[in-house]
Amino acid sequence: MNKRIIFLFIAAVIVLVVLYPVAQYNRLVKIDQKVKEAWAQVENVLQRRNDLIPNLVETVKGYAKHEREVFIEVTQARTSLMNAKTVPEKAAASTQLENALSRLLLVVENYPQLKASENFSKLQDELAGTENRIAVERMRYNQAVNTYNKIAKSFPALVFVDMFHFDKEKPYFQATTESQTPPAVKFE
Repeated sequence: MNKRIIFLFIAAVIVLVVLYPVAQYNRLVKIDQKVKEAWAQVENVLQRRNDLIPNLVETVKGYAKHEREVFIEVTQARTSLMNAKTVPEKAAASTQLENALSRLLLVVENYPQLKASENFSKLQDELAGTENRIAVERMRYNQAVNTYNKIAKSFPALVFVDMFHFDKEKPYFQATTESQTPPAVKFE
């Protein structure tokens, strides 16, 4: 009887030593994939906005030919976003693009005939809807990052994070300090 208890105890320890790391690994994989999925959705809506911008710029150009600087700024910001690689780079580029688009939309205020254009109105509605989607997807991404970071930094998961070479911390999507200042538009 005593040998049986010892055997069961040893078997239980072996099962725990094998199954617990497997369970922790699978848990980390699951939440890591959730973060990647959330970021992919952020990129999806950023791409949607990127695809709308050339149409918006061309529509406004037809009315506001002398606002060249604003068009250049929007184009450069869009290019920066397309070339950004990391989450922080994409966050900064996205904020830069949002600021440029704000200035572009402020230029529109000087062109009542443009605001009345059906094409422009549709594009503006699409862009507004896309901006809302971006905000929602950023929030979801940050929620997924929050979940990952809480688990990855808690014991005993942090041991397995190091052991299996997971990220110790995922970066949040954060607005840059530039985004807290409203864009300055000057009409001359």
